[in-house]
Amino acid sequence: MLAYKKTTPELWSGRSSEQKLYLHEKVHCVIIDEIEIAQNQKTIALLGYACDEGVKRNHGRIGAVNGPDAIRQSLAKFPNHLSDETTLLDCGTIVCLNEDLETTQEVLAKNISLLLAKKTFPIVLGGGHDIAYGHFKGIRKYLGDKKIGVINFDAHFDLRSTSSESTSGTPFYQIAQDHNKENATFEYLCLGIRKDANDKKLFEIASDLHVMYLETAHFNMHYLEHVQLILMQFIEDVDYVYTTIDLDGFSSAYAPGVSAPSPMGFAPNIVLESLKVIIDSKKLISLDIAEMNPTYDIDGQTAKLAASLVHYVMHHK
Repeated sequence: MLAYKKTTPELWSGRSSEQKLYLHEKVHCVIIDEIEIAQNQKTIALLGYACDEGVKRNHGRIGAVNGPDAIRQSLAKFPNHLSDETTLLDCGTIVCLNEDLETTQEVLAKNISLLLAKKTFPIVLGGGHDIAYGHFKGIRKYLGDKKIGVINFDAHFDLRSTSSESTSGTPFYQIAQDHNKENATFEYLCLGIRKDANDKKLFEIASDLHVMYLETAHFNMHYLEHVQLILMQFIEDVDYVYTTIDLDGFSSAYAPGVSAPSPMGFAPNIVLESLKVIIDSKKLISLDIAEMNPTYDIDGQTAKLAASLVHYVMHHK
């Protein structure tokens, strides 16, 4: 398959046991086309998105192309608390070839739709935040006219216009435009927005598109009940939820290895509490982690954060 590669099992390594105590002993590296439809069991499908062409176009720090494998290598060493009946698959990586971001997003969309049709729960490892457009298109292709709510943990709206070209800063604008063409309601909640990371025009676009958002000042444990209420109200009005976590939304104290770092971001605890609300709703259909940039990571800290988030979701979904 063009723009696709199977994961080599050697990427998954760590402490050995005879009881599959670690995730590297639980995971199976497969090709998507070979996956059988899951029958009455929980199947988690990890898929890489090795692309930072959108980050490059958006004048960010490149390096997120290597994000998927960095997350895998960190996750491999984590303990396995999944049941014996749960299947964990590594379905390979979508690769951006010849700087062709648009084709890469189409390939991602096709494979997301295929994974959902096989009754798996996809977790996509990025890669720039342009991952969101291809990911959403795949969900839309599978669900048809169902109402899909997008929840984005991020410092940025990523609602920049595509008047010149698509980038890592345009995915939710593109999703909104697609909704407009279909005469559908754009349901978008962004948690962790910073005024020092979005210009006045982006706030105007967010207002015009009726985007719901919480700024960082109100996205923390001091406002937990308020955050939970916002999430529950948003989720109640949609049929399914697609969640995307941009690692650059976290403070660089937790996530230095990203394309656009800032010390002013949010903390992991409020994200975990939010994920609990989303998962408990039973409406979460797919999730991704964006902007993992190992080039600038320190002691694998950001990769560990990304792996911890994946570990939490796969064990609570």
